[in-house]
Amino acid sequence: MKTQKLITGFLGLWLACFSWTSCNQQAKHPTDTTTSGTIHISVDISYEPLMDSEIKVFETQHPQAHIIASYKPEADCFKDLLNDSARLIIVTRDLNEQEKAYFKSIKEPIVSKILAWDAVAVIVNPSNPDTNMTVDELAKITTGEYHGKPVQLVFDEQNSSTVRFIIDSINHGKPLPGYAMAANGPSQVVDYVASTPNAIGLIGVSWVSDPYDTLALSFLKKVRVVGLKTASETRYFKPYQYYIALKSYPLTRAFYFILREPYYGLGTGFVNFLASDKGQLIIAKYRLFPALMNIVFRDATIQ
Repeated sequence: MKTQKLITGFLGLWLACFSWTSCNQQAKHPTDTTTSGTIHISVDISYEPLMDSEIKVFETQHPQAHIIASYKPEADCFKDLLNDSARLIIVTRDLNEQEKAYFKSIKEPIVSKILAWDAVAVIVNPSNPDTNMTVDELAKITTGEYHGKPVQLVFDEQNSSTVRFIIDSINHGKPLPGYAMAANGPSQVVDYVASTPNAIGLIGVSWVSDPYDTLALSFLKKVRVVGLKTASETRYFKPYQYYIALKSYPLTRAFYFILREPYYGLGTGFVNFLASDKGQLIIAKYRLFPALMNIVFRDATIQ
């Protein structure tokens, strides 16, 4: 008999209602509503499979709605938001103080909220015997202070959210080493690591999780996912939803929407959907932990 943690989700209805402070801020001739029209959005490339699914379901529910998503590095998503070429962006950080000050100065309404909790997975070739490491050991590799056997560190894109997260949270501002490289997208990271024995990849967890495993306990077989622990922990954690929810897995990060829309348009309608029961369940399928669900953790005995 063994005891296993199970997650029971009780969905809490959450509809995003945005109150703009002045009718003068509304567009003079809006061409879209919350359920119709066409908008362009920019999405961090880490979330391409997830957002493709969200858009497909939303457009099925609302046939007159057309959401055109561009998948790109996070830094480019923020550029699109600032130059008003994307009304909505999906990213892994909130607006910084400088960005908030800019929108305040131009009196532009803007809303951001965490939709889910995500994680950066560390992956290695199946032949690699090192399937656990401490965060300190990972930091030596990502800062170039590692002096063991040669390794090839690989990220999804230059200027990606994963690169920023590692530099900020693990390297504490130090640059990546010369043996770090950028692949041409997350799927290329998986393929490269699968075919390169000394490669270490860093990638959003949804790209290596098995979406057909209803218990959310399986990863892709072509790579191995590394367990991590901090100096204060006594055990290693892999990026399962349960450990992401509890922040036990060290490389946990947030998943935000940021909306720049001065009226109730299609951007508002789509983020309402992302925050709804159906939108949050799609997030859960891709192994992120939904932030807008009422979650209860229970002990269950399995024979």
